[in-house]
Amino acid sequence: MGNKNKTISFRVSQEKFETLRDIAEERDISLSAVFRDYVDMLVAHDGQVEVVPEHEVSESSGSASDTAETFPPKVEVPKSFVREHERLELEAEHLREQLEEHKRYVTKLRQELDEADQEDVVQLEDLDGEEEDGEPSYRIGSSFDESNF
Repeated sequence: MGNKNKTISFRVSQEKFETLRDIAEERDISLSAVFRDYVDMLVAHDGQVEVVPEHEVSESSGSASDTAETFPPKVEVPKSFVREHERLELEAEHLREQLEEHKRYVTKLRQELDEADQEDVVQLEDLDGEEEDGEPSYRIGSSFDESNF
């Protein structure tokens, strides 16, 4: 059977949630990535993981140089993953540029349409006013001759 990912739900207090969100923002990663990292670390160390603030880690361990090398943990990423990520970033940038170009084109077309509409608009009030001045009135539809009936 294939390797299937499973979903895990966590319940935390509002205060702890905000703290986790701050940690995620500080490290410029998603909140989900924080939980995935924690679960991966927990599994890798057979449940022997204790989550403590960074300043307490350096105080509790004997030498600060050992801590600097192990915290935060480093993960080696395959080059293919990095290349794919870069390709997707370039594609996303290209799509954003196309979207901006399309928006400019749509704006230009709307402006041209607005300008054309202003020239072709005939106000009904203007037509009513011409009749009072002695000019002939306009009738919509075909002319009707009663003598044909």
